[in-house]
Amino acid sequence: MTDIRADLTGQAGTGEAGFGDYVQLLKPRVMSLVVFTALVGLMVAPVRLHPIESLAVIIFIALGGGASGALNMWWDADIDRVMKRTANRPIPSGAVQPGEALALGLALSGISVVMLGLASNWLAAGLLAFTIFFYAVIYTMWLKRSTPQNIVIGGAAGAFPPMIGWAAATGSVSLESVLMFALVFMWTPPHFWALALFMNSDYSKAKVPMLTVTHGRRVTRAHILVYTVALIPVAIGAGFTSIGGPIYLAVSVVLNALFLIGAWRIWRRPETIAEADKYAVEKRFFALSLAYLFGHFAAFMIEAIPLADRVSAALGWGG
Repeated sequence: MTDIRADLTGQAGTGEAGFGDYVQLLKPRVMSLVVFTALVGLMVAPVRLHPIESLAVIIFIALGGGASGALNMWWDADIDRVMKRTANRPIPSGAVQPGEALALGLALSGISVVMLGLASNWLAAGLLAFTIFFYAVIYTMWLKRSTPQNIVIGGAAGAFPPMIGWAAATGSVSLESVLMFALVFMWTPPHFWALALFMNSDYSKAKVPMLTVTHGRRVTRAHILVYTVALIPVAIGAGFTSIGGPIYLAVSVVLNALFLIGAWRIWRRPETIAEADKYAVEKRFFALSLAYLFGHFAAFMIEAIPLADRVSAALGWGG
């Protein structure tokens, strides 16, 4: 397997990069999750920023998330090339040179951290800098290729955005922001292992030591159930803090019941059924996991809206 990192300036292909290729380097789908959870962290904080300040904070957090994605794609281009799911990414496809991805990632890292510090405070900027470092170095360069617990530890990178949003508004870290962090952190392993179950052949070809590769599907399915059970008290417990409330608790109870049922079905699924049926169960759980996280953070956001405004909106009052 050719390691393209050995020649950062070498030609990866003959394609010509367009604007869309550089956007794809920033992992826009992952960035959307970063933006959404960071926005919720900003909105539920007890301190309100000016709308222009809030917009600036979200833009710079998004740029930091994009920087992480570009650095990840630069380092992982060798394994992306052999995985079906990632073979068409900008570097393996030859549209973008490795050196360009590295330069873009480093430039956006510096810009996002400095500008977030100037737009809000240096605690938020420091958390963003640590998040970029954690994702690009700790997870991508070290954990991903060295341990089947890669996504467990590495999931912390994706859990920081709501804490960064909260810190940007308040200049502090609190129980509420830690619980939002913990919610995403505990959700990441079952979410990602569900993906790994139906993409296992990709990870095997790339020799990435995902739990499905090193310990098999049965162990992975058991881990999904265990982490789901551990996630439930964290998710519901957040409802009893200042960012929770009756709407959040109702949503959380329903979503956690569905998530537990889905994890139970994956765990109890017999290995003798057809591959297509296995994938169907795993893909349903993966889709549910996305709805699970979105539902919880949407409920946080709703709870942050004053009751009078919610009633007026429901009744169609107001201009």
